[in-house]
Amino acid sequence: MSEVHDGATLRSTLMEIASDFSFTWIADARLLFAELEPRRFAELQHNPTALLFELTDDDLARALTPDYIQRLARVLGRLARDRGEETWWRERSGPADFLAAYFSAEFGLDESLPIYSGGLGVLAGDYLKAASELGVPLVGIGLFYRRGYFQQRLDESDRQIEHYPLTLTTRLPLALVPMAPIVELADDDGNLVPVRLGVWRATVGRVRLYLIDTHLEGNPDWAVTDTLYGGDRANRLRQEILLGVGGVRVLRRLGLEPTVFHLNEGHSAFLQLERMRELVEEQGLPADEAIERLRASTVFTTHTPVPAGNEVFDPELVREALGGLVERCGLAWEDFVALGKVEPDEKGFGLTPFALRTSEHANGVSELHGAVAREMWHRLWPEKRIDEVPITSVTNGVHQRTWLSPELEQLLGDTEPHFEDARELAADDLWAAHRSAKERLLEFILTTRGARELDPDVLTIGFARRFATYKRADLLFSRPDRLASLLADPDRPIQVLVAGKAHPADEGGKDLIQLVVDFAREPAAAGRVVFLEDYEMTLARRMVQGVDLWLNTPRRPFEASGTSGMKAALNGVLNCSILDGWWAEAYSPAVGFAIEAPLDDATEAEQDEADAGALHAVLEQQALPAYYERDDAGLPQRWIALMRESIAELGPRFGTARMVAEYVERLYLPAHEGATRTTSRVG
Repeated sequence: MSEVHDGATLRSTLMEIASDFSFTWIADARLLFAELEPRRFAELQHNPTALLFELTDDDLARALTPDYIQRLARVLGRLARDRGEETWWRERSGPADFLAAYFSAEFGLDESLPIYSGGLGVLAGDYLKAASELGVPLVGIGLFYRRGYFQQRLDESDRQIEHYPLTLTTRLPLALVPMAPIVELADDDGNLVPVRLGVWRATVGRVRLYLIDTHLEGNPDWAVTDTLYGGDRANRLRQEILLGVGGVRVLRRLGLEPTVFHLNEGHSAFLQLERMRELVEEQGLPADEAIERLRASTVFTTHTPVPAGNEVFDPELVREALGGLVERCGLAWEDFVALGKVEPDEKGFGLTPFALRTSEHANGVSELHGAVAREMWHRLWPEKRIDEVPITSVTNGVHQRTWLSPELEQLLGDTEPHFEDARELAADDLWAAHRSAKERLLEFILTTRGARELDPDVLTIGFARRFATYKRADLLFSRPDRLASLLADPDRPIQVLVAGKAHPADEGGKDLIQLVVDFAREPAAAGRVVFLEDYEMTLARRMVQGVDLWLNTPRRPFEASGTSGMKAALNGVLNCSILDGWWAEAYSPAVGFAIEAPLDDATEAEQDEADAGALHAVLEQQALPAYYERDDAGLPQRWIALMRESIAELGPRFGTARMVAEYVERLYLPAHEGATRTTSRVG
């Protein structure tokens, strides 16, 4: 490190680190930037590149202490190891011509790149990180939203308001790729207009992510890639076409020939039309053979049983935009529309049935969700029994090194955490590590969110997720008198941290936010309920590391997975959850708490009431006694035993390394073989 001797060389070295999103999974790398100018770093959405643009060489020179230089050397060493040649993929001797293209409407790599809204995007970001670590040949395709998803604020009546700041590409580690493929999009009058595509490249370790941008000179004055999931239905359709059709054209211009196409949710489903056009026009295949061939090489992951998560468009709107492309595929319009319907008399065109019908390999994202999806989409295969419906499951995971606290990382091994070793950790060491993360969270809230000072000795419950109504953020608050007694208990109190955004068009979700905030202002809350505005990845990381108990209260079976609970579990934060999504297969009394109140033929209101009672009973009869029962050293031994088992059992089991390897073995390699088989047969 002798070459880093002044501000200019430090800037160059830090820029190199910031240029690759692998810095996001090395806690020491984030700290190198955070401590340069802590307050400004937070204001810049923890964006290392933007911070370096603002600091002078003299500012950087002042950071060059011997300790800083030593830590910089360690970070560079870890990055070099992460980029080495020895990988899981190389050890298993995967096919030399294999390449997977992973399409997603959002990617949550880091708060500084705000092109994600919630769990789907963060899962996609974690997926790329794990693919990089495993060495799986994979490329990501997404959209670059100039104003991303919104920043959240509350108005004077505690109502959510949305703010969409412009993201400056010059202050992001993105490289403009010299190409401009064209996609025709329908204007508001239904006329097709050629739109040139700009393409940005983000580096995620060994993986490249390509993001499509329509903000090019000469393009129509539409805000197609302005905001995530933004605009009217016509604009949403344009975004889906850009992602699917445009994504395939970008790959071809890059000279990439994926053997596997992975659709992460239905937003990219129109990629199948462009692939079909290639096979029909360029290779002369009949339409039916073209469909068979592209099906063989396609993997489709459905992420939700909630209707709003399964896009449906007016067929006439689709015809205006894609009628010509459908004709070039050799398909009659009626035959194409039928691919997007479950029943012939349906009026809409659904991307999920279209994706399922054109994918040979499909999966849900937990064991329970797989079963729900098979029942939900059974009518697409009426000749089969429900258990024979060709939708399997691969349970989601989380990228452990992104979400693991620095304290636990140090205890478990900072190069490669050995989660099983948590069973052998001394109680005082584990409790001290958790206490440190908790104090850091409470200090972060106090200094950056303007919240009141909270007590690190009080059992702290975290609830943070999208404020969709089925997630029932109000369940804990539905019995205000009972909750008030827990908050104000002089011997065993609780405090509650709540965060999350409602979709801008979801008035029901905004009502829930208002309900929580209004309760927090009441004397009954005793100053122990805090709503944290503008939930994003940095706050999420702090919360899953620092609270004591992670609460999840979806209306079963609508929580397909629930990855936030996995992040909490690997940090020793205990889950208290409805037995839905991942928790239905992860739960045992040794790792956390289950909220169980199943009723037969109950209305939603009846089930909500029963679940609220079960939740309070779990808190009062199980969680609080375990947390507040202390030994002579002041340690909650029963609670710590649960923490150990949560880390050891759930940490490795619900990681993205397991998840990506499972996709490769069970879905990608069969799809690759299918692509090879159909190519040789057609040839």
